[in-house]
Amino acid sequence: MAAHFSLILVLVTLISGLIWLIDVVFFAPKRAEKLALAQAGSEKLTDEAIEKIIREPVVVETAHSIFPVIAFVMILRSFIYEPFQIPSGSMMPTLLVGDFILVEKFSYGLRDPVWRTKLIETGEPERGDVFVFKYPENPKIDYIKRVVGLPGDKVIYRNKQLSVQPKCTATNECPEPIVIKHTEINRGQFTQDRTPLIRYTENLGDVEHDILVNPSRPDFSQHFYQQAGTQTGEFIVPEGQYFAMGDNRDNSTDSRFWGFVPEENLVGKAVAIWISFEFDRTPNDFLPTWVPTGVRFERVGGIK
Repeated sequence: MAAHFSLILVLVTLISGLIWLIDVVFFAPKRAEKLALAQAGSEKLTDEAIEKIIREPVVVETAHSIFPVIAFVMILRSFIYEPFQIPSGSMMPTLLVGDFILVEKFSYGLRDPVWRTKLIETGEPERGDVFVFKYPENPKIDYIKRVVGLPGDKVIYRNKQLSVQPKCTATNECPEPIVIKHTEINRGQFTQDRTPLIRYTENLGDVEHDILVNPSRPDFSQHFYQQAGTQTGEFIVPEGQYFAMGDNRDNSTDSRFWGFVPEENLVGKAVAIWISFEFDRTPNDFLPTWVPTGVRFERVGGIK
């Protein structure tokens, strides 16, 4: 849907801009010439008569009105910030269903909005970033996860324990493995199938954020993506790709199950929650379930 909207936005911008340009170059001068000839006559023209002569056709007037607005929206959405709505709980507790976020489009390179070809290099994802990308198995769908592994990293996830061995240098000097520390915050603030979830603070290198773990669920390692030459639960991130995981570790379909995120699938970095709605209605309520029941103002702000 987002890809279709981008295409429609580009087409409307191009068509309205082309109509306006053709009128400015070809038809507006003719209207001005017609007005000059009429004013050269002996009779003084009324304001109504002048307006009738120079009035733009309805199509041109519409294009004239919408082009600046549409062009601004397209530039803003394609190259600067794009709004997204969080549809699932895979990034809880960092992001909740009903959060509306802003994604910084220029963080990982400027791309054209239709073919998504990188035009200008501006940066690369860093470990710990919350990022939006095109789902590798269906690029029409946008996913949001956290960057855990960078190109060349070795990511190990066993028994719900995460470890990362950063990429070795060209001279075979390998950095120390990243020690990922967990500090329990509470149990039961969030639940899944009536099971209290454990909320931890996780230190992923220099980035500190919270995660959720369901102690009653296995890690489903039998369904993990099996990379050639590695053991189950081990992932060596190829060059130009990234390893992504959800913060709700036992309720997230991520790189553990389908593999890596190619660089060309990157959309941008999630940087802020600009509004957050609660949706607690049931199908039996008078109002539709998509009507918010409240606003979580305390959630507005930056994402970490």
